[in-house]
Amino acid sequence: MKVLVTGATGAVGGQLVPQLVAAGHTVVATTTSESKTARLREAGAEPIVLDVLDAAAVHDAVSRTRPEAIVHQATALAGNLTLRKVDRDFAVTNRLRTDGTDNLLAAAAESGVRRFVAQSAMQVLYARSGGPVKAEDAPLDTHPAPGSELTLAAIRYLEHAVTSAPGIDGIVLRYGGFYGPGTSIEPGGEQLELVRKRQFPVVGGGGGVWSFTHVADAAGAAVAAVERGAPGIYNIVDDDPARLSEWLPELARLAGAKKPMNVPRWVGRLLAGEFIAMASTEIRGASNAKAKKELDWTPRHPSWRQGFADMLHR
Repeated sequence: MKVLVTGATGAVGGQLVPQLVAAGHTVVATTTSESKTARLREAGAEPIVLDVLDAAAVHDAVSRTRPEAIVHQATALAGNLTLRKVDRDFAVTNRLRTDGTDNLLAAAAESGVRRFVAQSAMQVLYARSGGPVKAEDAPLDTHPAPGSELTLAAIRYLEHAVTSAPGIDGIVLRYGGFYGPGTSIEPGGEQLELVRKRQFPVVGGGGGVWSFTHVADAAGAAVAAVERGAPGIYNIVDDDPARLSEWLPELARLAGAKKPMNVPRWVGRLLAGEFIAMASTEIRGASNAKAKKELDWTPRHPSWRQGFADMLHR
């Protein structure tokens, strides 16, 4: 197929473009920076400089390139994300999830694009009640941490827009916490450096359940969604959801760092804000059973345990 990929130089996009090319697809890859076009060309794609928030430019690009599928991976998450003020940190990404998605869907409808795959996120999306691991049809959180309401609303907007677009097979991929090249959990990455400096504590007992996704597996799921699978929503996570109190000390050990400090929830709330306190103590993990069955997708990194070890000791 001919596939248009937005956000093609991001953490997932950088893995996705070569995987699509290797699978035999023709790839049109977008970036907001002229300086990054050479990298995309070297990966085997046709590069386009495009701001997906520019509706006219999106319409022109889609009508000119005539893709059969669009994969929307555009985010704006570079820089220091404190997550104390989530809506502030994700303000541009939220616009990409709302206005950007609308622009791409409108252009897709006008040009007869038949398949649309979009990036979503399952971390802190599911309701913080019931069992520790959630399937796609589980209730979503209706009371997000203060300061994250707009971000959760933008994710839900994207999911509804993509899966309800008339005449388009819309697929939403709910990724877990990313690690690997281009993410904050890689050698030199922001979160890993906090762990090394013992500035990432276990808050309130660390009972929050996390699901991880290596960025190469995230890209592999997007390839699978381009090629097959019914429209709908899929959790794209590894096989091994784990409590913060389990994975964080193991990451520290693998990184050669001291064991993380343990602090009460009220201390975590004061130091890092309510969002981090909630994510540390209450969030739920996700099941990948649907993606395995319906997308015929299997993570190459089935557990963060070996994935972290391979990443740090390669």
